[in-house]
Amino acid sequence: MKLFAKGSSVLAISCLVLLLSACSNQDKKVENKANKPNIIYILADDLGYGDVGCNGQKLIETPNIDKLAAEGMRFTQHYAGAPVCAPSRCVLLTGQHTGHSQIRGNDEWKERGDVWNYLAQLADSTLEGQRPLEEGTETLASLMKKAGYSTGMIGKWGLGAPNTTSTPTQKGFDFFVGYNCQRQAHTFYPVHLYKNDKRLYLGNDTVAPNTKLDPEADPYNLASYSKYTLQHYAPDVMFSEMMGFMDEHKDDPFFFYWATTIPHAPLQAPQRWIDYYVKKFGDEEPYLGDKGYFPQRYPHAAYAAMISYLDENIGKLVQKLKDMGVYDNTLIIFTSDNGPTYNGGTDSPWFDSGGPFKSEYGWGKGFVHEGGFRVPMIASWPDKIKPGKVSDHISAFWDVMPTFCDIAGIASPSNADGMSFLPTLLGAEQPEHPYLYWEYPEYGGQQAVRIGNWKGIRKDIIKTGNLKLELYDLSNDIQELNDVASEHPDIIKQMEDIMQKEHKMAKSGRFRMKALGDDVEVEE
Repeated sequence: MKLFAKGSSVLAISCLVLLLSACSNQDKKVENKANKPNIIYILADDLGYGDVGCNGQKLIETPNIDKLAAEGMRFTQHYAGAPVCAPSRCVLLTGQHTGHSQIRGNDEWKERGDVWNYLAQLADSTLEGQRPLEEGTETLASLMKKAGYSTGMIGKWGLGAPNTTSTPTQKGFDFFVGYNCQRQAHTFYPVHLYKNDKRLYLGNDTVAPNTKLDPEADPYNLASYSKYTLQHYAPDVMFSEMMGFMDEHKDDPFFFYWATTIPHAPLQAPQRWIDYYVKKFGDEEPYLGDKGYFPQRYPHAAYAAMISYLDENIGKLVQKLKDMGVYDNTLIIFTSDNGPTYNGGTDSPWFDSGGPFKSEYGWGKGFVHEGGFRVPMIASWPDKIKPGKVSDHISAFWDVMPTFCDIAGIASPSNADGMSFLPTLLGAEQPEHPYLYWEYPEYGGQQAVRIGNWKGIRKDIIKTGNLKLELYDLSNDIQELNDVASEHPDIIKQMEDIMQKEHKMAKSGRFRMKALGDDVEVEE
């Protein structure tokens, strides 16, 4: 007895072939999906080049960060996008250096009202956040999402405000928990964070930033500082949320941006870590809040405690990835948004936070000297990067977008200024930048260019109209102490041409510099 007629037999065989082909294609899709690497970008806040052990730190213990370096690649010449928070993050997420980027300084968007009033912000969310990115701006997150990645973020945003089109979830992130507003990140015990686009209340009582000790309090008594330690430490909350994201997306390729607020002031850390460093460092003079932010009984111990707490959580993240079975196929990059700061009780010279660079006021955060924006950078990717590598490739934040686009297999936007450093990660031949350029319209107004080992700086462009260049040879003057501009007029001319070529007048008058030919009277 025949089971099929001739026509039915052909049809059955055809269906079987199609079914097997579909199964084969499905298997291929799963395999491709599994092989696409996860990417985690960890951005510390105000962490100096020398604040980690693998870059020479002697006082603060960072064993997990050091292990990433030992098992991966350490970059010695990596630069942030700017010497302060918001513009540096804008450069990172948009791939444009500060001569072209939308956000070139910390702009609190003050025309909205009393934006520095913490209680007013709590009552009115329209006072939160910073000046937003333009609607339609392509970001690193939106590109990775188009490439098939699940995208998540915890930490500090600083590139928009609630009730605008420039929140993390509207700029490419599927998931966000953290501070929308960088001013509210001036306490590690805030009343609320944001989860996606809604407030996440933490149950903390309000202690407004810059609140000083009570007048009758004894500054040497630890109990006098108790009001600054509330119920829920925001970094704990955010880290827990990140672990939840990992669980939810363990079978998907994901891009995660961990924009931690550590070790930015105020000096607030888990007491167990502070106690550890008090025992290690011994007694010290308290910080009374005279340079902003909250007072702290043990400022050195607290600064070190914050970094070691972050390092501890990086170790937990690595273990999580191993437990999920995805560690070998995950690229982790660790870096900082700018150099070490000078306020809030921090003591960069005591820790040698700048490493080989000067880090006190005028040289660290806020300034285009090496200490202001040459930052630690470590890349770990067990499947691809050989352990123990050190690279002196000169790179910057605007290179991150083309690098991640390369990894994701998509084209980088045509307006991106960067160059992929994926060849360096893979041990292949790496093209080099002909130069790097920065401008920064704060702290007097500054510009900088690097060509090979030559570093040119302009200062006080807004303050005095100065256009004279200082020139330093970084090959034998890493601290930029000897201005040799008069000896190299040809290099000066080359840098002046670059500065003119790379500077485009900002749309916001807040970021314009009249001495560079900008119209500072009319907003466009």
